[in-house]
Amino acid sequence: MRKVKAKKHLGQHFLTDLQVAERIVGSLSGHQQVKKVLEIGPGMGVLTDFLVQQPWELFLIEIDEESVDYLLEKYADRDLKVIKGDFLHREFRTLFEEPYAIIGNFPYNISSQIFFRVLEERHHVSEIVGMLQKEVAERITSKKGNKTYGILSVLLQAYYEVEYLFSVPPEVFDPPPKVNSGVIRLKRNAISKLDCDEKLFFRLVKQAFNTRRKTLRNALKPLGLSEAFKNESMLGLRAEQLGVEEFVYLTQQLEASWKQ
Repeated sequence: MRKVKAKKHLGQHFLTDLQVAERIVGSLSGHQQVKKVLEIGPGMGVLTDFLVQQPWELFLIEIDEESVDYLLEKYADRDLKVIKGDFLHREFRTLFEEPYAIIGNFPYNISSQIFFRVLEERHHVSEIVGMLQKEVAERITSKKGNKTYGILSVLLQAYYEVEYLFSVPPEVFDPPPKVNSGVIRLKRNAISKLDCDEKLFFRLVKQAFNTRRKTLRNALKPLGLSEAFKNESMLGLRAEQLGVEEFVYLTQQLEASWKQ
């Protein structure tokens, strides 16, 4: 079979190291006894080759038409479903009525967007194992107090247990990227709903980090702070100093101040 050419505009860097591929697939634990797995951007199927050896019902989503044709031919005798489309704009609830897992070598140019999409699907996505740019991987798994801690750190850690697994060097890709990669795993926690208005929580977290150098008292001004809420002592801190619980508390206090 003719190889697929990696396309720069799609952010494609095909993994060529089979040991790394096997290690990534082996990191998928089947959290919450999922039976279905969705691989994002399989390319030429280096992860897929190991996934098809597992008992899960496997789905592949690929935006590149050349890769789709390659995969359909390569796995013609396998029981899996190849979907041509964009993960960011696809509705999956008809395919996955029960919890499912996600795995993939995520394109660098949309890796953050993939995780924002995961947040939208958080009640259905039980586990994610993803390889992405090391900087983004470290940001997602970062804890409060670190400079890399940000919006995705808080939002994802509100609903998932996050773990940085291992780093991957550029030379195991074709073509090699200019940066290192990192593999992370997220497992859905037991929180079905935060103890606050979740839409307001998302809005507050994003606003807090948009001007992260400012104290929260100044960063959150666009939300319309009441005089009573302005006296909240936590507002003297910066966004990176607060964990999920503190952001939930602030959301509760802000909502309560609007009702006064």
